[in-house]
Amino acid sequence: MSTIKFALITLLFITVSLSFASGDKGDKKKKSDSSADDGGQKKEVTYDGRSLIINGKRELLFSGSVHYPRSPPESWPMIIDKARRGGINVIQTYIFWNIHEPEKGKFKMDPEYDFVRFMQICHEKGMYVTLRLGPFIQAEWNHGGLPYWLREVPEIIFRSNNEPFKVHMKEYTANVIKILQDAKLFAPQGGPIILAQIENEYNHIQRAFREEGTNYVQWAAKMAVSLDVGVPWIMCKQTDAPDPVINACNGRHCGDTFSGPNKPNKPSLWTENWTAQYRVFGDPPSQRSAEDIAFSVARFFSKNGSLVNYYMYHGGTNFGRTSSAFSTTRYYDEAPLDEFGLQRNPKWSHLRDVHKALNLCRQALFGGKSFITKLTHHHEIIVFEKPGSDLCAAFITNNHTKTPIDIKFRGSNYHLPPRSISILPDCKTVVFNTQHIASEHNARNFKKAKNSNNLKWEVFTEAIPNAKDIPATLNVPAELYNLLRDTTDYAWYTTSVELGPEDLPRKDEISPVLRIMSLGHALHAFVNGEFIGSNHGTHEEKGFEFQKPVTFKVGVNHIAILASTVGLPDSGAYMEHRYAGPKSILILGLNSGKIDLTSNGWGAKVGIRGEELAIFTEEGSKKVEWKEAKGTGAVLSWYKTNFATPEGRDPVAIRMTGMGKGMIWINGKSIGRHWMSFLSPLGTPTQLEYHIPRIYLNPKDNLLVIFEEEKANLDKVEIQTADRDTVCSIITENHPPNINSWACKGGKFQAVVDKLAPAASITCPNYKTIKAVEFASFGDPTGVCGAFVMGKCDAPSTKQIVEQYCLGKQSCTVPVDPATFTKGKDACPDVIKTLAIQVKCDF
Repeated sequence: MSTIKFALITLLFITVSLSFASGDKGDKKKKSDSSADDGGQKKEVTYDGRSLIINGKRELLFSGSVHYPRSPPESWPMIIDKARRGGINVIQTYIFWNIHEPEKGKFKMDPEYDFVRFMQICHEKGMYVTLRLGPFIQAEWNHGGLPYWLREVPEIIFRSNNEPFKVHMKEYTANVIKILQDAKLFAPQGGPIILAQIENEYNHIQRAFREEGTNYVQWAAKMAVSLDVGVPWIMCKQTDAPDPVINACNGRHCGDTFSGPNKPNKPSLWTENWTAQYRVFGDPPSQRSAEDIAFSVARFFSKNGSLVNYYMYHGGTNFGRTSSAFSTTRYYDEAPLDEFGLQRNPKWSHLRDVHKALNLCRQALFGGKSFITKLTHHHEIIVFEKPGSDLCAAFITNNHTKTPIDIKFRGSNYHLPPRSISILPDCKTVVFNTQHIASEHNARNFKKAKNSNNLKWEVFTEAIPNAKDIPATLNVPAELYNLLRDTTDYAWYTTSVELGPEDLPRKDEISPVLRIMSLGHALHAFVNGEFIGSNHGTHEEKGFEFQKPVTFKVGVNHIAILASTVGLPDSGAYMEHRYAGPKSILILGLNSGKIDLTSNGWGAKVGIRGEELAIFTEEGSKKVEWKEAKGTGAVLSWYKTNFATPEGRDPVAIRMTGMGKGMIWINGKSIGRHWMSFLSPLGTPTQLEYHIPRIYLNPKDNLLVIFEEEKANLDKVEIQTADRDTVCSIITENHPPNINSWACKGGKFQAVVDKLAPAASITCPNYKTIKAVEFASFGDPTGVCGAFVMGKCDAPSTKQIVEQYCLGKQSCTVPVDPATFTKGKDACPDVIKTLAIQVKCDF
């Protein structure tokens, strides 16, 4: 780039930056309330080094990622409502290019993918929106959101300073922006969008393109800013984000790992606080505790952070073929709202409480000056205070992972458990400690649905083709991605080889071996119509080697390979040069030596017959002959049955125990890939249950069709319902009172209850009531919700007391009052008591 061009671009960025940044305007402007449910009020969005400023008002922003394609539209209002009740005031979503422009130049907005309606619902619910345009999004989404046809553009290099890519990227970005502007969805138009993101975690691959990577970042920022949307632009994990674009953090602990904005006039924003981890087939469960997330949030806001986004807040489901390579159908099930949209407690409720605690500190966070007192390597106190006023908030941190500590602050002693932060909105009163969960816990239950499991199965098995059915048209096997063009997971490869008596081993104990080297992802091999075996790669190593002994015959032998993908790649540099499918095919162990079949001449056919005929639909299922399914079925078989719609409103799932690998359809809609035979290191499938949205079900009877690649047993397949009706509370004598015990009234922090004391709170979901107290102990119980165990010290009357407080109610609060439980007869006075309660909720 010439010096003159660089100077002009720099001047442009500085000019636009001045229009975005506002210095201290947030403290001087006095405008009407800037909440997002203001009936379409136009809002100016600016920023400075402390925060975003919306209509002159600084905001503490608690955001949650919810992706519109991963839940049916009918679920959007419910999910957003639950997020709002969890203290979320911003919804973050990507825009998914490949579902809106699957064919070049043909943009579409199907009702199930209507992002305009999704954002309108967010607005109606009083939420702001962060728009992540990408256009590359990663997101464990097929091809990172890039449409497949982009791979076929001549001389294209994805995400680089490459003219073909930039042309299509700019065209798509401008198109989406126009749709949103026409719908008046940006804040200056009265809409909910207050931030927009261009590109996504580009720093990961920038060095692969050297100076062209830097040039691309500059171009992408300039292109985005030129669209004049009226809200700030961000780039996540982009340390060199060009002005005025804000560089934001992604990770688990941005309060300590984020190097900070790259300019002093930019705020600290956290675009991805990972609530667990996405999972790929072969993974064990992913965990991240509510306590650790709350610690990270309190830490970030104590270090001048002003926006945190939970990735994901609700993960949902990768329906159909939308997941990326090896990613499971279930997405971020460990989020605060699980795959079914049920509140996962204590994650949902503990984060709700940290949001309330931070909001109690809001005036001090924005109106005070911060002071940091470093006590030791593990302990510090951060105070936000305005001298000469009552404005004061403190964060006392114990960063030691094993040892609790008592810390003296302003004449008072504060006890902190290991790895915890206490929040004091008045620099005196602990209203929240990140390690002490004062809210409820719950456990998810899957129950066999009544009247839905009288399953009578029928089967149709795919015919195995040979070289006559699919004649050779290619010298070598076609590359799989290019062959499929993302229209299906499957392709047949066929060839034949003629062997004489002199080629075959003469000893019975010796067999020739068929060796296939594959670039991924999976394959099934057949010789003369007989199944030989299967193999597959992994998320980390897509390629693999297939080797199986084979019985060949004298004469012509037919070899067929069904190769398959499990989603396209979603990350890394040079994605357009990723490949899959058979690379070399050999026969070893013949008397005449090995035979290399790689250049033997190959036929190729995209897809399988059942897909072509759409036999997963009512109409398509009539096009083939079905037989009664008995015992273990053959490989490459389709199974169909009908089941009654489960009663009630609880979410519905299908448990696929006994099955192998394939795909599931309900009334013609694909609910995703199943893969039960790919076990985790724990010896169990990564995903057992598969979500069936109730909107996919008919009022009474439903068609279930499964394509099964492997031999399988249908006996244990089960239609289930899911609930979180097992609700618990675990409170110690040392817990602070519930966060709802305090409020800010008239700008003053104060208690709003008569007695400040810890208490166990229970709330049943979905307007159900407490039908039974399944466990209650005041003493030293152990275990977790759904699996409590009595300790050595227990007050005998605990269950009776809890029943008096709770039975028959939708919610109840039980004070942690030792005198009430022990009645003066404490069997273990030296033990800090815990009150553990488990109840069952129902209608």
